[in-house]
Amino acid sequence: MNEKQMFALLFDLWHDVSDPNFLRQVFALAASVLVAWGISRYGRRADFAQSNVEHGALRTFSTGSLKRIAFPLLAFSFVLLARKLFKVWHLGPISLLDVALALLLSMALVRAAIYVLRHAFSPSSWLASSERFIATTIWLCLALYLTGLAEPLIELLEQVTLHVGKQKLDLWTLLNGIVTVITTVLVALWLSGVVERRLLASEGLDSSFRVVLGRLVKALLSVIALLLSLSLVGIDITTLSVFGGALGVGLGLGLQRIASNYVSGFIILLDRSIRLGNVVAIDAATSGVVSEITARYTVVRTLTGTAVIIPNEYLVSNIVRNESFADSRVRLVVSLQVAYSSDLEQAMQLMVDAARAHRRVLADPPPQALLTAFADSGINLDLGFWINDPEEGTGGVRSAVNLAIWRAFRAHGIEIPFPQREVRLIGGSPPDDPPRTT
Repeated sequence: MNEKQMFALLFDLWHDVSDPNFLRQVFALAASVLVAWGISRYGRRADFAQSNVEHGALRTFSTGSLKRIAFPLLAFSFVLLARKLFKVWHLGPISLLDVALALLLSMALVRAAIYVLRHAFSPSSWLASSERFIATTIWLCLALYLTGLAEPLIELLEQVTLHVGKQKLDLWTLLNGIVTVITTVLVALWLSGVVERRLLASEGLDSSFRVVLGRLVKALLSVIALLLSLSLVGIDITTLSVFGGALGVGLGLGLQRIASNYVSGFIILLDRSIRLGNVVAIDAATSGVVSEITARYTVVRTLTGTAVIIPNEYLVSNIVRNESFADSRVRLVVSLQVAYSSDLEQAMQLMVDAARAHRRVLADPPPQALLTAFADSGINLDLGFWINDPEEGTGGVRSAVNLAIWRAFRAHGIEIPFPQREVRLIGGSPPDDPPRTT
C-alpha cells in the first residue's frame, strides 16, 4: 500500500474542506451528535428515577448494555439519515459523514463487547472502573485503522529502537508484546475464575481440596498464558533461565519467609488439618471460626467479629487446638457449688433438666452432672453437655443454662453458698496505746 492509498480518505476530506458545501456536513454531523447526546442523557435520567425498582437479571443486563450503546447508535442513525438526505437533495459531498458512520458504529460495537466481557469475568472493581478506558483505547486503535493512519503510525513506532542486552527491540514490538501479554493473562484469569467457581460449587469434593485445586488451576493457567504470550511476541523463553535462577536465589535468601508461608498454605489445604468452618484456638486470646484459607495466610473470625490474619507458617509450626477437626460436637462444662445441707441427687437432676431444656444442647450424648470435690464452703458440681454448632458461640449457651439452674435451685430451695468466715476474739480488749512523748 503506497502513501496515496493510505491517506486516500484523508485526501478526500481535505478536498471536501475547500468545497463551500463542506460546512453543511459539519453542521449536520454536529446536530446529529448533539441530538443523540441529549436523548441519551434524558434516557439516563429516566432510568435513574426508576433505579429503586427491582428488575430481573436479564432485564438489568439488557438495560445496562443499551445505556452504553445508546449514544453511538442514536448518533449513527441520525448521521445515516443526514447522509441519505445529502444524497437525495444533492447538498454536497458526504466524505465526512462516511467517516463518522464508521467511527460511530465501531464505538457502539466496542462498548457492547467490553460490557459483555465485564459480565463474563467474575465481579471486580478494577474492571468496572477501567471499562471506559479500555473501550476508548480499543476504539482509538480501530479508528486509526479505519482512517488509514494505522500503518504509518506503526512504521513510525518501528523506527524507535532500544537495545536490551544483545537483543534489539523497537517501540512497536514492545507495545504489541505488552498488549499481547495483558490480553493472554486476562483470558487465563477468566478461564481460571470459571473453573474455580465450578469447583467451589461442587458438593462432591472436600472444601479444602476445592480451594487448593482452584489455586493450582489459576497459577498453572497464569504461567502457561505468560509463557505463551512471550512466545507469540517472539521472545525466546530459554533466555528467562537467568531470571529464573535469580528468582530462586531471591526466594531462598530474602523471601524465604514468604515462600515458607506459601508452602505451608498448600500443606494445610492438602492435608486438611484446618478446614473452612473449623473452630480453632491459636492461643489463650485468639479463638474463632476459620473463614478463609489462602496460599499465604488464614483468616480466623473471632466470636467478637474481629478477623485475625494468621500466617500459614505459624499454623504449621505451632500447636493449634482444632475443636471441630474430626467432629463438630463440643463438650461444655458448667461448674457451681451447693450447700452441704442440700439434696445432692435433686440438685444434680435439676442441673441435667436445665441443660436438656435448651435447644442447642444435644440429647446424645446426654447431659451429665458430676460431683467433683468437697470444698470449704460447699460441694462442687460440674454439668457437662454437648453442642454441635460451636461456630455460633458458646457464651450464650453457658449463660442460658446457668440462668435455668439458678431458677430451678431457687424454686426448690437449694442454696448456692458463698464464702463465710467467723472471727472470734479470745481474751479482753487490747491495751491502749502508750502516750507519745515529744
